[in-house]
Amino acid sequence: MERLAGLLLALVVVLGGTLPSEAQDAARPPLVIVAELDGIIHPVAAEYLTSVIDTAAADGAAAVVIVLRTPGGLLESTRTIVSRFITSSVPIVVFVAPSGARAASAGFFLAVAADVAAMAPGTHIGAAHPVAGNGQQMDDTVSEKAASDAAAYVRSLATARGRNVALADAAVLESRAFTDTEAAQASPPLVDLIAKDLDDLLRQLDGRTIRRFDGRQHILHTAGAEQRRVGMTRRQQVLSAIAHPQVAYLLLSLGLLGLTIELWNPGAVLPGVVGGVSLLMAFFAFQILPVSVAGLLLIVLGASLLVAELLAPSFGILGIGGAVALFFGSVMVTDTVPGIRVRYELIVPVVVALAGITLFLGRLALRAQRQAPATGVEGLMGSVGQALTAIGTDVPGQIGIHGEIWRAVSHRPVAPGDRVRVLQVNGLTLVVEAVEPHAEEGGRSWTSRPSSS
Repeated sequence: MERLAGLLLALVVVLGGTLPSEAQDAARPPLVIVAELDGIIHPVAAEYLTSVIDTAAADGAAAVVIVLRTPGGLLESTRTIVSRFITSSVPIVVFVAPSGARAASAGFFLAVAADVAAMAPGTHIGAAHPVAGNGQQMDDTVSEKAASDAAAYVRSLATARGRNVALADAAVLESRAFTDTEAAQASPPLVDLIAKDLDDLLRQLDGRTIRRFDGRQHILHTAGAEQRRVGMTRRQQVLSAIAHPQVAYLLLSLGLLGLTIELWNPGAVLPGVVGGVSLLMAFFAFQILPVSVAGLLLIVLGASLLVAELLAPSFGILGIGGAVALFFGSVMVTDTVPGIRVRYELIVPVVVALAGITLFLGRLALRAQRQAPATGVEGLMGSVGQALTAIGTDVPGQIGIHGEIWRAVSHRPVAPGDRVRVLQVNGLTLVVEAVEPHAEEGGRSWTSRPSSS
């Protein structure tokens, strides 16, 4: 019996060491993937959220929680994200947080499209009326068509998720926004729940039955869940930072300044390289951001006028005109989507700095043009030198001038050491006359020596 008991014990130990992975997985806490989107919804943001959902599906997560704070963004990128929400095998929770945050414009579509929409106290969503992303003014017909299309899109999402269709429609057609209380207490509600923070959200989600987009029922298990935060990759962080309106505008300004300095001083190389790279990065950002074409053209015109001020100084007229065009272009360039714009606190210093530097360089160029020539034949005319040898009326001598020794002749005798002024340049021979110093207001100047009778 003892031998049999020992064999059974050994068998239990062996079987216990080789339990199926399903049993081991059952002992693990559920996994919740947490992503955070704080900024504009653009292609980089769409790539980030799509990759997060793919990671959650591969790791068998119980849910994906997207902590959302956004002023809006591009509708095409929003549609990409929503499409991935719909096809995701993992439930998607959009949490507008922390307090004071908003999910406006395109962010409203993401909240409506999620399996669970949650808001922190003191947040708001809505104001989702579409605007032209290319900066062109839409006429009434085009605006009505765009609004009607966006409204139909959000109504279809709200219907599939069992949310308030009328309020979703009003957010698009009437640009209405809703606080957390208004959204949660509507009948039917526009959002599912209000949570103080992420932990409170997971407690409320545990055991909750949700309806997926295809109509299937699903019970969430989030009690004691492991929270794994997934951030952007380095590449996505860099591209997302470049796509920020303030950064894009600074890159554009730096590029214009670098090229301006390179044109003023050809061969400097470094300003041209930095300016070219900055401009290329700015153009990448403006491909992502909703940019006003008129504003961008005004910026280009302003930069062109500033460069023209350097090449052809106009007493500041071109420079001032360039500064005005640059200012208004900067104000207009990213003002097509509410919340996505370059701030005046950045525009004014940049415009003043660019205009000031350009006008300063233009003033230096104008001063250089007005200065008397310092080299060549023109530079020798009227210059004062010193006789190194005697110079007779018919006997040439030598003079030192501008650090050089020249052959010289004079209509009057000149003694060695006398000061002489150049009257004429005949090939390699200078025609000079003797001058003598005299005091004038504490300084020294030279006058022609009177001839003897």
